[in-house]
Amino acid sequence: MTDFFEIDFLDVEAKSSGDAICIRYELNSQTFIHVVDGGYQSTGEKVINFLNKYYGSPKRIDHVVATHNDGDHAGGLQRVLEDCEVGVLWMLRPWVFAAELLPRFKRFTTADGLEKALREAYSNLAALEEIALRKNIPIYAPFQGSTIGAFRVMAPTRSRFLDLIVSSDKTPQEKGLLEMARDAVVRVAKEAAALAKAAWGDEYFPAGETSNENEMSVVQYAYLNGCKILLTADTGRTGLKEVIDYAPLAGLTLPGIDRFQVPHHGGRHNVSTDLLDQLLGEKKAAQGGKTTFTAVISAAEADEDHPRKSVVRAMHHRGAHVISTEGSNKRTSKNAPQRDDYSAADCLPYPDEQED
Repeated sequence: MTDFFEIDFLDVEAKSSGDAICIRYELNSQTFIHVVDGGYQSTGEKVINFLNKYYGSPKRIDHVVATHNDGDHAGGLQRVLEDCEVGVLWMLRPWVFAAELLPRFKRFTTADGLEKALREAYSNLAALEEIALRKNIPIYAPFQGSTIGAFRVMAPTRSRFLDLIVSSDKTPQEKGLLEMARDAVVRVAKEAAALAKAAWGDEYFPAGETSNENEMSVVQYAYLNGCKILLTADTGRTGLKEVIDYAPLAGLTLPGIDRFQVPHHGGRHNVSTDLLDQLLGEKKAAQGGKTTFTAVISAAEADEDHPRKSVVRAMHHRGAHVISTEGSNKRTSKNAPQRDDYSAADCLPYPDEQED
């Protein structure tokens, strides 16, 4: 059979968006299954049912990747680990580095105390660890340069990951009440935005950054069937810059991605015009014309904040066929088996306004 790949972005329906991605690909007559995130805990059953229906009830999942701790990504993987034979679980566990990080924390005096606090702060990952240890599933750390089947980890680097742990809101013991109150005000301000009419090509992304936890996201790249595939999870601008800087070492020539997962459900604090130019190419001079790549957004119908119009516009500006999981699963593939109950996904329309 001809080599193929299929990447399925499941519709994680909740008030807030989530990520659950199933991947099957064949190389040299060998088939591999790769699950990236599992949505919320309630989504786990949906992932299992999907694998059984469309991937032939596989006896084994070669790789499971928990991109970061957030419950809309890691929650559903508990069910996957419990129900399936898993080759390797890939995730970054902050508490593993407690002894190394201890000198950077003022309010902890022992590595055991810091480890306990980090396990509690990153409880979704800790729950996955417990299942994996009980079932003897190996756990590997997906730092930049790691190979996960046909995929290469592009971010984060080990040093940046450790820096993110130290400065994260997940370690509130390092922050005073005034600092935490200030951060809460900033987060609310980030979400408040009015819409304004905008001409083709105009792009506005606010200065505020995404969370440390999002920046911890594992970003993966693969070159399959002549297609460059980039799965970004919830990574932010620093993570994308890390991807761009590492690309030559990974054999990735930029700009030019054929299948692009838009970061953080189409959030506008995760991208910038300059970064998108470097990754995807510069903006086209005029609207219309042939699309040159597929941009996939994991967003729930009930989520009023995602995807952001400014982000959808930016994908159009660079020639994307933009699709979203709002209301149904979405598949992007090449040479993959046909599915009678699937049809071509419509492109999201170009918004003539964006958040100010």
